[in-house]
Amino acid sequence: MKLPDFRLPSPIASLGRKLPAAAHTLPLLGMLDIARRRGWLTAPPALEGRQFRLVIDDLGVTARFRCVNGRFKSTPRASADQDDLTLSADAVDYLRLTLGLEDADTLFFRRRLKIEGDTELGLEVKYWLDAAERPAWLAKMARHFEEQAT
Repeated sequence: MKLPDFRLPSPIASLGRKLPAAAHTLPLLGMLDIARRRGWLTAPPALEGRQFRLVIDDLGVTARFRCVNGRFKSTPRASADQDDLTLSADAVDYLRLTLGLEDADTLFFRRRLKIEGDTELGLEVKYWLDAAERPAWLAKMARHFEEQAT
């Protein structure tokens, strides 16, 4: 099963934008914390104290968080100029990135991943995401998608 290029219908994004900020941020922070505890994801020092905004365009989801002592913590709703770095993409592209099916550079140059803010921090995050070792179950899922595509 190849991951197709698709965008969820716009009514979904409308619904997503009506949800409270915590409904956007808490699931993401929960996943990041599980990955950190299991040793799958260790934040590099360059992320310390920095504020991030992650936008899933076709879901209408915006999550804001900060890195504190290697952990990701929720931040209150803030204006975009307070974010050090913003990453924006559709859900399927984040899935491709997470599974390692596409790297951040490929998605960026195909204009499927938007990176705004501190350029140096953006490069650090991009390299960190690309170099992160995927757990065995995630690597197995990626192999499954690749096999189905051929």
